[in-house]
Formats: sequence, C-alpha cells, structure tokens
Amino acid sequence: MAIAAAAAVLVLAADTAAAPAAGKGAVCPAVWKAGWVKLAQKIDAPVYCPTWMPNPLDAKIGGQWTDIYSIGKDRSYLVSFLAHGDLGSGDVHVNFRGYPGRTAIPKCATVAIEGNRVVRGTVNCFADPRGTLKVGSILATVYTVNQDADQWHVLYAWHHAGSLYTVSEHVIPPYTYAQVTRNLKKLMHSLVLIEPAQ
Repeated sequence: MAIAAAAAVLVLAADTAAAPAAGKGAVCPAVWKAGWVKLAQKIDAPVYCPTWMPNPLDAKIGGQWTDIYSIGKDRSYLVSFLAHGDLGSGDVHVNFRGYPGRTAIPKCATVAIEGNRVVRGTVNCFADPRGTLKVGSILATVYTVNQDADQWHVLYAWHHAGSLYTVSEHVIPPYTYAQVTRNLKKLMHSLVLIEPAQ
C-alpha cells in the first residue's frame, strides 16, 4: 500500500496537464441527459453528469454499461458503469455517488475473524487522502483506500451545496494506475451540474 500511495503522490504531482474544464457552455450529452435529469428529480438534489467516459463506457443510465443504479431512503445514490473485457482483457468500472444534505464521509461495515470470534465494526468508506484537485468551483480530495463498490478504486470526493459527491474508477487492466488517475482527472474536468427542476 505504501508503494501505491507513493505512486499516487508522484502521479498527482507530475500529471499537471489536465484536460480543459467542461466550461459554462458545456451540456450533458443528449443521449445521457434524461437519466441524470430523472435522478436529480428523484432525489431532489443536484447531480453531476459527465461529458466524457473512459473507453468503452458511456454514462447512459439504463444503457448497456449500467451496472448499479441504487437510491437509498436517505436519497444517497450509487450509479455504476461496468464493462467486462473479452477473453480476460480486464474491466473498466466507474462509480458516481451523491449524499444529499450530508458532507461527512459515510461509514462502511467491516467483519474480521480473530481466533474463534467474529468482530464487526465500521471504517470510513473513503480513506488515505492523497492530495487534491481543483476544477472550477470543485475542490476534490483524492482517496486511495476505499470500501464496498469502490474497493480497489481511486476516488475523488468533493462538496457542493451541503452535499458530498464522489467519482471513482477501478485500478485494473486494461488501465494502469497512472492511466486511471488521468481518466479521473479528465472525468472531473468533464462534469456538468444538473439541478432538479423547481
């Protein structure tokens, strides 16, 4: 883990040529927009639609790459996109999360076996912060030790209007750690905020 953490710091420091920000004129792609607008309406809170996704994924909710679409009773959501590579070539897996009205990092359940005992506990779902990324009004923290659906992912988390948002990508072939980090920077620069209709 120490090696991975050091690599994260080096990549974040070295890879400063990020993609240009989506900008004020950017819009959620028409073929993706309906799903993100519906999500914003359902949770009655803003969501972030990407205008770019790592190959071969798109961000069409309900499309062929949708893996998880889950909304909790507290209006928190997980939207996940996953492509399984052919003949063991690897996976491409990206998660988007939102926690309306909450800014604290959520807790995840843990289970450990100690001798004959099962010890249950909780840990922060996102941990081991490794720097920040500023994109427009977003100041995101990079986390490299994450739980549940974000396990083995690099994750960016930020606050907007009293809520916590995240995007993460799994570090697994065909993408290396450095490529995943570049993908996430490009994703962060592509985000467009969608407000629920009043």
